[in-house]
Amino acid sequence: MNTLIIGSGFAGLGAAIKLAQAGITDYVVVERGNDVGGTWRDNSYPGAACDVPSHLYSYSFALNPEWTRSFSTQPEIYKYIQSVANRHKVLDKHIFGCDVLSAHWDNDRAHWKVSTTKGEFVAKIVVSAVGALCEPALPDIKGIDGFKGEIFHSSRWNHDADLTGKRVAVIGTGASAIQIVPAIGKKVSQLDVYQRTAPWILPRADREYTKIEHLAFQYLPGFQKLCRTGIYWMRETQVVGLAKAPIFMKPLQFAAERHLKAQIKDKALRKKVTPNFQIGCKRMLISNNYFPTLAQDNVDLVTEGIEEVTATGIVSKTGTTREIDAIVVATGFHVTDSPTFAGIFGKDGRSLAEVFEDTGMQGYKGAAVANFPNMFFLVGPNTGLGHSSMVFMIESQLNYLVDAIATIDKYDIGTIEVRSDKQEKYNKDLQAAMSKSVWNNGGCASWYMDKHGNNTTLWPGFTFQFRNATKHFDLAAYRSVATSDLGAVGTGTTSQIDLDDEKAVAQ
Repeated sequence: MNTLIIGSGFAGLGAAIKLAQAGITDYVVVERGNDVGGTWRDNSYPGAACDVPSHLYSYSFALNPEWTRSFSTQPEIYKYIQSVANRHKVLDKHIFGCDVLSAHWDNDRAHWKVSTTKGEFVAKIVVSAVGALCEPALPDIKGIDGFKGEIFHSSRWNHDADLTGKRVAVIGTGASAIQIVPAIGKKVSQLDVYQRTAPWILPRADREYTKIEHLAFQYLPGFQKLCRTGIYWMRETQVVGLAKAPIFMKPLQFAAERHLKAQIKDKALRKKVTPNFQIGCKRMLISNNYFPTLAQDNVDLVTEGIEEVTATGIVSKTGTTREIDAIVVATGFHVTDSPTFAGIFGKDGRSLAEVFEDTGMQGYKGAAVANFPNMFFLVGPNTGLGHSSMVFMIESQLNYLVDAIATIDKYDIGTIEVRSDKQEKYNKDLQAAMSKSVWNNGGCASWYMDKHGNNTTLWPGFTFQFRNATKHFDLAAYRSVATSDLGAVGTGTTSQIDLDDEKAVAQ
């Protein structure tokens, strides 16, 4: 086959649709789950919802006039993704229940060999659309494997486990935890919330749409698009404070402080939930019911840290033992150290994990990595956001991807990979742009930063700048060899400049 797409969340599904719309039909999508949806299929925990307004958190080519509220819940977003897949008739291109085990670049044959639970695939091009939230990060806590009660990660929620009347511990206070805690807080007998770092939490401006609004979304031309545009530009204003001049984050921090004081009356508890870093340094959260839940009589916020987990409880760093019946692990995902990296092997035989271990998670426009020919990434390095919709970024990358594959077809390119010097300069410029950001200077330790001190997860600018940068595939940034010249040039590692310029396709 020509193209193999791995994953079918917003990114992989979008790739399938956009390739089909461009008349490119020689592709297959492999998905380890039994349906489309990605993170919105997997994260079905109680209270799961999006932190970005519905009209913006959707494909621009598939606006949804049926959103019931301003911030959609997980079931509604999952249903939306399913409906888009059905409407665009790409499900026949999918192989579900197909987990990718490894991908090896074959230098001699200039193609990828992809091993899966449903056999081996050979593809000229591989598109990794697994996303950043696909591999749960489990805490390394002494004794946790010996716990005898129910234990599960938030993204692998056990819906057969009835927590009613149980003593439950939630480990973590991130985006998932602040939705789970209010959702289960009233039905459990005791809830212990283990907090390592207090997050900044803003009010959630959520409400149901009226019947008149629904009619306008459905029948008034341009109304929904106008709403989407308004939301987009309101969100973009945050970039000034996040990436350029953190002093402009002060109004948001003031709003968060007022929100906290209004909802937490107990001074001791208020002190525990007050962050010690600038807002925006870590992910900003939104909730109207997390703080009130913490104030309930049956809820305790534990900040001492965890020493170990026993068969029946959790021991804090101060030696206090709390007996519990169930543990919910809400500790996020492997973003910069995803286990999926270990199974992808480039032209020099090294895995993506080994490359990232040495240099950090670096790529080019979040779409390509040097020494990994004919492989493109969606939601790759430095494509994350701290303020807006990832779907917007994904669509920007889809423009780039479709143009790249069309270019490969047009020039009959056999192999193509980003030039190392272009990637190095791109990342140098990215880190320079990060130097004044709140993520780098806000006084916190976050998963945004890697062990090298670089921010390899977020885009340090306006999203329209990224869209402009990915509007067209820039062939000049890549080394490419025509199919007819592969035998003469090869794709091995004999030269660090990779491909013979004289044999390269005219750029």
